[in-house]
Amino acid sequence: AEAIDFCEFYAHEILRYASPQPLTKITGEENHLEYIPLGVGAVIPPWNFPCAIMAGMTAAAVVTGNTVVLKPSSDAPTIAYKFFELLEEAGMPPGVVNFMTGSGAEVGDVIVDHPKTRFIAFTGSKEIGLRINERGAKVHDGQLWIKRVVAEMGGKDAIIVADDADLEEAATGVVQSAFGFQGQKCSACSRAIIDARVYDPMVEKIAERAAKIKLGDSSDANTTMSAVINEKAFKSINGYIEKGKAEGGRVIVGGGSDGEQGFFIEPTVIADVKPGSTIEQEEIFGPVLAVIKADNYDDALRIANDTQFGLTGAVYSTDEAKLERARNEFHVGNLYLNRKCTGAMVGVHPFGGFNMSGTDSKAGGRDYLLLFMQAKVSSAKVGATQKRAEAGTAI
Repeated sequence: AEAIDFCEFYAHEILRYASPQPLTKITGEENHLEYIPLGVGAVIPPWNFPCAIMAGMTAAAVVTGNTVVLKPSSDAPTIAYKFFELLEEAGMPPGVVNFMTGSGAEVGDVIVDHPKTRFIAFTGSKEIGLRINERGAKVHDGQLWIKRVVAEMGGKDAIIVADDADLEEAATGVVQSAFGFQGQKCSACSRAIIDARVYDPMVEKIAERAAKIKLGDSSDANTTMSAVINEKAFKSINGYIEKGKAEGGRVIVGGGSDGEQGFFIEPTVIADVKPGSTIEQEEIFGPVLAVIKADNYDDALRIANDTQFGLTGAVYSTDEAKLERARNEFHVGNLYLNRKCTGAMVGVHPFGGFNMSGTDSKAGGRDYLLLFMQAKVSSAKVGATQKRAEAGTAI
């Protein structure tokens, strides 16, 4: 459904950009601004939403008039290929969308480096995003442009629970944000920052809800959380759990894993995590929630902002003044108040973050298509053509 939403939204939005654009009028000139395509682009989507994000990135590049080399994640190539087949079946002209599989090192670097590549649209990890940004900045023989990089790179998203919050709602929002899709979302809550005055009861409510999550095979209708994507992620997430314990965190839910029947990791809540510790700073991308005690609301905002990321965040409070402070001081691209920090909807919550979370691309928003176009202005002196014609007639 979200893939359809992206395609429909961008199809409607391009009509707005195809219309005459407003300019200040001056006497004696006719001025026009039009948007034209960039050219050939690389679209490199992630594995975690292999249909929706992939379709949205591809559709945005195509409706703006570009051609695309689509290179899906090595962990999820089949869905992208089925999408490619649907485009062909629908009548997409040959060569507009070109499908290519392979590892980032073998294929990704080639299409990023190529002098004919005009832009790169990427969604994935900070490390790969920075690598693409660096490689894209280099000018190669025959290259005529500065490559444009559109990157969404993940986060270390926090939910702040103030001392006046509705703790029941806050606990539900934290757990849903932390463990939905096994925490394998760039928007997932990986930090719960709780005011000291409500810390103990809030931790208890989070633990109660997390303990009820049923881990198992996704084909079982009773399962509410399944395996992580692959062995590499399995080992990395378990490593972070051990690191969290070693740095003084207290595991109050989960902490175990089973790699025999699949890469299953229990929903894990680690309390008493210190600000600045590894699991409070680094993106884990798995079902691990770090719970941090804040002295007060000022301290909670400070802790929330004290990472290199700035993607999503949320605040639970019944105090409008605190919520307004969050609007002004919580430095994230997508801020949610008294609701969970996941579940952005196309056209409703344009998505993209600050700092090392990316280029604030705002996917699913009105500005996103501008990233795949360039503006051209033409200015004509009014009456000049008519005067030349009259002069020619007189001769």
